[in-house]
Formats: sequence, C-alpha cells, structure tokens
Amino acid sequence: MTLAYLLLGGNLGDRFAQVSNALQNIERDVGTVISRSSLYETEAWGKEDVPAYLNQVVAVDTELTARELLETVQEIEKRMGRARMEKWGSRLIDIDILFYGEECIDEPDLIIPHPFLAQRKFTLIPLNEIAADLIHPVFHKTVRELLSELKDPLTVLKVTR
Repeated sequence: MTLAYLLLGGNLGDRFAQVSNALQNIERDVGTVISRSSLYETEAWGKEDVPAYLNQVVAVDTELTARELLETVQEIEKRMGRARMEKWGSRLIDIDILFYGEECIDEPDLIIPHPFLAQRKFTLIPLNEIAADLIHPVFHKTVRELLSELKDPLTVLKVTR
C-alpha cells in the first residue's frame, strides 16, 4: 500500500456535490481515505475571470501504481463530466496527484510531486491541515515550511457547511 495525497477541486455547478462525489469515487476506485482536510474556497490560480474554486486535500491508502492512480483519477474526472479544453480553465472537477509515497516521477504526462504544489496556497493550506510534517522529496522541506515561505497572494478561506 502507498499513501497518496490528492487535491480535489471544482468551480462549476454544485461545487460541494462535485467534491463529495469525487471523494466517493476515490473511496470506491482508488483506496481507503485516511484523512481529509476541511473544504476551502479559493480564488482561481492562473486565471482571474473565472468563479472561485472549492478545494479539499485527501490522503488515500492505495494499492494502485502511480500510473494506475493517474489513469483512475482521470477516469473519475471523465465520468463526472470533466472536459479538458483550457489550461487552468473552469471545470466541474479536478483531481491532482500531489504526492505518491516518497516517489519522484518525471514523465511527460505524470510529474510527482505535483510541479506547482509549492507555489499554490490553495494546495498547501489544506495539505498543511492534514500533513504539516510531510517532507517534500525534492525540496527536502516540510509542508509547513513550504507554506511559511509561500508568496502566493490569492485568498483561501475555510468553508463551514
């Protein structure tokens, strides 16, 4: 079993239902969800003219390989109506692999740890909530340290529901 961290997010439709549905699909198709962060409403990163996102980070214990995990989360996105039309564009659901154990993978369509993880407040804040002491295998810093050094100005607010 490998502990993987996934970022769930979406900014179209019923965002709460989409994230909840993604979580159910992950539990069914990927593995056991060990922990999950609170939900966070976040300004869009990379585009300013789109609705705010709802994000959550989950830790999942999986028997899938990293490649199988990528294929599975992409299939979940597809089943949920995700269409990949525009980089950083609006979407019903997005499931990003942040970490896969301590592995470092650099392939054309699979980069782990996620290449923008250390630059994004909307990723580091929920990740810090459930894995503050997790060490980034490339930067050799904890999630807490990466968050403390972050310069991202976008607003990220915990959502209570």
